Amino acid sequence: MSRDRVAVVGAGIAGLATALRLAPLPVTLITAAPLGEGTATAWAQGGIAAALGADDAPALHAADTLAAGAGLSEEEVAQRVAAAGPALVGWLATLGVGFDRGRGGALALGLEAAHGRRIVKAGGDATGLAVLRALQRAVAASPAIDVVVASAAALRRDAGGRVAGLRAVRDGRAVDLGARAVVLATGGIGALYRDTTNPQGAFGEGLALAARAGAILRDVEFVQFHPTAIAVSGGGPLPLATEALRGEGAVLVDGAGARVMAGIAGGDLAPRDVVARAIFARTSRGERVFLDARGTEVARRFPTVAALCRAAGIDLASTPIPVRPAAHYHMGGIRVDARGRASLPGLWACGEVACTGLHGANRLASNSLLEALAFADWIAADLRGSEAAGRTALEPVAGAAPGRGTCAEIRDLMAGAVGVVRDAPGLGRALARLAALDAAGAPGASVALLVAAAALRRRESRGAHWRADHPAQEAPRHADITLGEARRLAETLAVEEVR
Repeated sequence: MSRDRVAVVGAGIAGLATALRLAPLPVTLITAAPLGEGTATAWAQGGIAAALGADDAPALHAADTLAAGAGLSEEEVAQRVAAAGPALVGWLATLGVGFDRGRGGALALGLEAAHGRRIVKAGGDATGLAVLRALQRAVAASPAIDVVVASAAALRRDAGGRVAGLRAVRDGRAVDLGARAVVLATGGIGALYRDTTNPQGAFGEGLALAARAGAILRDVEFVQFHPTAIAVSGGGPLPLATEALRGEGAVLVDGAGARVMAGIAGGDLAPRDVVARAIFARTSRGERVFLDARGTEVARRFPTVAALCRAAGIDLASTPIPVRPAAHYHMGGIRVDARGRASLPGLWACGEVACTGLHGANRLASNSLLEALAFADWIAADLRGSEAAGRTALEPVAGAAPGRGTCAEIRDLMAGAVGVVRDAPGLGRALARLAALDAAGAPGASVALLVAAAALRRRESRGAHWRADHPAQEAPRHADITLGEARRLAETLAVEEVR
């Protein structure tokens, strides 16, 4: 691979959009699975938030984002991303995304929790899949983009310390790829949890790559739990009952039919962290919670949800949908600046793997696809203006490969101690065991260790991070962490335990 090429790791919306925006620079797109497989983008039901309505404006969109972020969303980032929304929707339309339209051909705008009516959809609740397919077609047609199916194992740096390539595993063989820059677009960490709406490969591969190379991570304790995953058995990711159902009138009820969100500010359209904790409080007592969508036009307006319910044996016309919270989106990630640059020279990050300052402590629904599209454009512009990498030799690879997937023990630890509600004793026990698994090279353990360590260090409750032993809030602050710091915290706790 030529050192003049840009390596983009990940083929969801962030990776595909970045590769397309980089053209005509030559790009190698590295994906662990064939295009269209294993990406959370295809499962995104909600839509894309953009201030397109006559009664809307980017400033209003930014204000909603800041309110949901619980004091940690950065105003400048929120305003910039919101302002980019309308043009990004227009760009997707030129690529062939068939957005839903109403009378006169105007874009149909939907409502979701904590938003105004500004959600653009395609195929009802199949927006992510429609966007993914359009981006894939454009990538396939681009002569500047080569697609390589391989697993990224480690970042490589040149003698000056700049990230200048990576080691990948292809057909069981390790190969070293030089690059003028590396863009990580590998998605989230939901598969580290027992209950998740994410693909099974979403175990934090990009975070592990960056952390093992010494990159600074930010706010990794903030894991959003979608309140209405469909509570079905059988293992694997839980199907999702999109938040837009509540925007169209569905309500949360208990087994007796009483409203779960009665008396809670925002009701059924409260921010996700509030709804998730309300449901968790019921389910942790052994109660069941249902999303009652009877009387709504689910079959017509939400065909994906209707199909998922049919597959689970749920008759939407007569039966409420059983739901429970599940790990859904990671607000934290690799710390990046306004250009998508990480703390390591030569490394950029885009999409869920990055912490841009947009989502803060609690992501506002339908902002994730928008953020990936916006930063893909800005990263590409930054890279087009940067010089190609030098020709010095690459340094040897340090650290173990992150592997593919993670173990049941890690998922159980994360669900039990680093989930919807946390406390110091549980986090401490989880940290000790995760440190041992990390030292043994267990896939996923280093990222789980980072999340648990950051959650233990943040002694307050804010957004998606809720400490039962610290329910109050401190002054808003971001929290940076490195893998070395997480490991040292675990060592310190172990020494204190012995004493």
